[in-house]
Amino acid sequence: MTSRHILARVLGTATAVVALTWAVTAGVQPARAGTGPVAAEAPGYAVEDFTYPNADEILTERGFLLKRGDGHIVLADCASGTNLLRFLARGREDVCFKVTGDEGFLTLELDSVHGVRTDDSGNTYLKMTAEGDQAEYDIPAETWEGVGESVDGREHVLVEIRTTE
Repeated sequence: MTSRHILARVLGTATAVVALTWAVTAGVQPARAGTGPVAAEAPGYAVEDFTYPNADEILTERGFLLKRGDGHIVLADCASGTNLLRFLARGREDVCFKVTGDEGFLTLELDSVHGVRTDDSGNTYLKMTAEGDQAEYDIPAETWEGVGESVDGREHVLVEIRTTE
């Protein structure tokens, strides 16, 4: 082998090493056979909007709207056990919610509410509306209490429930 051939090999190898070093430090990946383009964007993020699941079905079947909540106050069968909030409303069966956490919130529209029964679910705060006016109630645990229509004679809509330990 002549010195020219040796010099050409050394220069060729050196050029390849320099190119590879540049590619690694610049963050460029060498192309590989059989690979396709990489997606330009990462997948999107899941964002919780706290919309109550199956709200349209509940509205159709039961006649009241569940809007948003944190999942700690959920619609329940009134015969299902403890930690229930039971609402009495004129012209319908009782409506119950199970409390599943130390704190919870639910926004809704439940017409003609006139009474509430709290179990051992802690304190319950209710917000109601009647003809544009707001009424608020703090109900202690394990209590039957008149609210809304039974207090002032006007039809009230229950619009928010909050619970705390």
